[in-house]
Amino acid sequence: MPKERKPESEERDDGGLSRIFRRQPKESLPRQGSLRWSFTWAFEGIVYVLRTQRNMRIHIAAGGLGLLLALVLGVSRLEFLAVLGAVSIVLIAEMVNTAIEATIDALVTHFHPLVKVAKDVAAGAVLVATFNALAVAYLVFYNRLTDPTKELFHQLRGRPSQIVVGSMIITILLAMAIKAFTGRGTPLRGGMPSGHSAAAFAGWAAVTIMTAQVNHGALISTLAFMMAALVAQSRVEAGIHSAWEVIAGAALGAAVTIFMFQVLG
Repeated sequence: MPKERKPESEERDDGGLSRIFRRQPKESLPRQGSLRWSFTWAFEGIVYVLRTQRNMRIHIAAGGLGLLLALVLGVSRLEFLAVLGAVSIVLIAEMVNTAIEATIDALVTHFHPLVKVAKDVAAGAVLVATFNALAVAYLVFYNRLTDPTKELFHQLRGRPSQIVVGSMIITILLAMAIKAFTGRGTPLRGGMPSGHSAAAFAGWAAVTIMTAQVNHGALISTLAFMMAALVAQSRVEAGIHSAWEVIAGAALGAAVTIFMFQVLG
């Protein structure tokens, strides 16, 4: 005997319930990009803020100066962490403020009082973060800068790890700033100079300087140079950078590191 057919309304209800509780196929979810592209897009956001926001460039310059001063004064690790955290909070707040403004401008085409509230609150968050950074700078630097008996460079001697960290940070920031200025390539791919080459040769310069008085220091330096050269060669072979872009990156990384060790070492 043929099965008794359910009413059409019940079929629709059952179908609706089944659609709710049935697991959706994976194809219905948006596919995520590769990890490399996720980092690339994130760095593109940083470059965009650097290109378009004057306040971000001011914050970057002030933050870099603060970190450099922390290295020169030889602050403790905890104090350096406080300065680094304060600088990071300011930069994050400025980027969130830019993102909120861009979102609002894309969605709202007429004046609304809540739009003004949103933008004002976002700008206020940047101001609070800036005041916090100034307070941290005062607490960390004031006694060291006003004590005439302290030699600024004395405390930093014997702390090459801080010089290396500072050199790497400055090298990466300079590479990104140059790319933002020239508008060529992406932060992680292409453009002048090669950031990978800059970081690799900054590491080579640091290894060379720190092992100068060590047994087999020349061998260690040669091995570090070979690793850096392989990084640079891979960027050229992959067609990501030209030879001149790789050479420029190598020169930038080595020059920054050598300068930091000469001035602070």
